Parts: sequence; C-alpha cells; structure tokens
Amino acid sequence: MPFRVQMGDSLTVCLQRNWIALGYLIRLALVAICLSGVSAQAVAARVAVVLSDDSAPYQEAYQVISAHLDDSGHETVRLYAGGLTSASLKEARLAVAVGVLAADALADLPNPPPVLAVLVPRAWYLKTGRARLTDGGHRLASAIYIDQPIERQAALIRLAFPDARRVGVLLGTDQAGLLGEMEDAMRSQHLVLVSAILVEGERLITPLESVLSEADLLLALPDPLVFNRNTAQSLFLTSYRYRDPVLGYSRSLTRAGALLSLHSSPAEIGRQTAEWVNNALLGSVVRLPAPAHPEYFSISINGQVARSLGFTLPPEAELEKRLGGMR
Repeated sequence: MPFRVQMGDSLTVCLQRNWIALGYLIRLALVAICLSGVSAQAVAARVAVVLSDDSAPYQEAYQVISAHLDDSGHETVRLYAGGLTSASLKEARLAVAVGVLAADALADLPNPPPVLAVLVPRAWYLKTGRARLTDGGHRLASAIYIDQPIERQAALIRLAFPDARRVGVLLGTDQAGLLGEMEDAMRSQHLVLVSAILVEGERLITPLESVLSEADLLLALPDPLVFNRNTAQSLFLTSYRYRDPVLGYSRSLTRAGALLSLHSSPAEIGRQTAEWVNNALLGSVVRLPAPAHPEYFSISINGQVARSLGFTLPPEAELEKRLGGMR
C-alpha cells in the first residue's frame, strides 16, 4: 500500500509537470501566432507613392523608395497627382506625396490614409501644407523638406569660406518669416546676415544689389519668387560683377553658376523616405515622426567659377565628411 501511494504521488507529480510544460508550449505558440500576425501586417502593407508629375527627379525618388520598400516586403503603388481618386488609394496604409502637387492632390481627397510629403519646401508645409494635409489636426501627416537646415548651411559657409563675415540672402515675402532663425544660425558661426525682401512684381536687381554690395557671399534658398528660370541668369551675372560667390541648393544651380551647392538629391531623400515608412509601418498603428530636414546630403563645386572668382576650396568629399561630422 505505501508503495502504491508513492507510485500515485509520482504519477501525479509527473502529470502536473507535463501539464505545466504543455501549458508553457501553448503560450509560446500563442505568442508566436500573435507575433507572426504583427510581422505579416508590417511586411504586407501597401504604400501609395503619388508623384506630382513624371519628371526625372520624382521618378528617381520613386525608384529608390520602391526598391527599399520592396526589399522590406511592402507593396508600392505608383500614382500621379493628375486624376488621383480615393479608389486608387484603396487598401493603402500610408501615402507618400512626392512634391507639392502630389501633396495638394491628396489633401483634396476625403479621408486619405496618413500622408508623408517629401521633396516639399519647408515654407510651403508650414504655411499651408500641414493644415491641409492634417485637416486641421484630424489626420496624420508629416514631411521631409527639400530645404537644407539653416544651421547646416551656416556651418558649410564657415568651412568653405573661413574669411567670410557677412552672408547675403534675398527672400520672397513667403519666406520672410525665416529671417530670425537665419540670423540665429549665422550668429552661431560668427556671421552677420544681410537680407532684403523681394515683393512680388518688384524688379529683382534693386534689392539684389543692396545685398551684394554689403555681403561677402550670397546664400540662395529654394524660393520661386527669387530663383526661377527667368531670374537665375541675371542673379548669377550680378553676383559675379560684385565678386560674391553664390551658395546654392541644387546640383543644377552649381552647373548654372553657383560656386558650390549644398543639396539632397531625390535619391537621398527617397532613401530617408523609405526608412521613415518602414519604421512607421512596424506596428498596427501608423506612426510618423515630426517633419524634418533631409538627413543625407551632398556638396557640389563648380571649379570653373571657383577659378574665375579666385577661390580655393577643399574637395567635395572632404567638405561632406567634415560637415557630416558636425551633426
């Protein structure tokens, strides 16, 4: 009898241990199922990439975004601002607007998915884009600006032009609100900002010459009222006459006559866009970071302009490395 009791007790203990182990395995299986559901949700998301038009810069950004997202398991759908409808966004968990026209097209639709606007000017986003895309705060939206941060531009001026003291800038009325921020950034590099505001309909030459006559160099910003195909040649010729180099914001401006430019290519912004989208889609709820300037950037130098104006600059790669180390 005592022996049977011992056998019964041992059997009971064994069964209890087996049940505990079985329960542990069941819990593990349930966790795995839940995790697999989250993972499937994260990798199977559809992302609508809306382009403002079919021009090369937008296509370049799309190709990079698509390649990165495809590698992560997402499905990308390329759409265009013209003729965009709610039906074309069906099942998209997030929309990427490439350019202002694409962002405006998405803002015009009822109940679009969360929107990440890229390759858009900061001034536009802060003035009108954010309010339209978020519907006054009722929808989720964010942006990656096309503009470089003023602090990065000021740091590059100090690196490339160590003897410079006064930085000129000509702004349209829409950009006038940036002046205080620009003055602070320049002051941090021991530079003084010389500025003028161009009013729509006003001739460019008068405010431009007032700036160039006092400045050591001219900082160009992506302001369509100041820099466009009708004004660029006059602006460069006038700056040459004053022997003031121009710091531009695109590789095309470097080719057109800027001594050097600080810019983020569509491919570089496309890379950052894909990184943001991947992170935003990791969970069951789309989460976008606050709007920001481009993280990745390049510097281009016009050697012919440098020789004509008598400037000797460090190589592009060296400037990029030194500027990147200051982040």
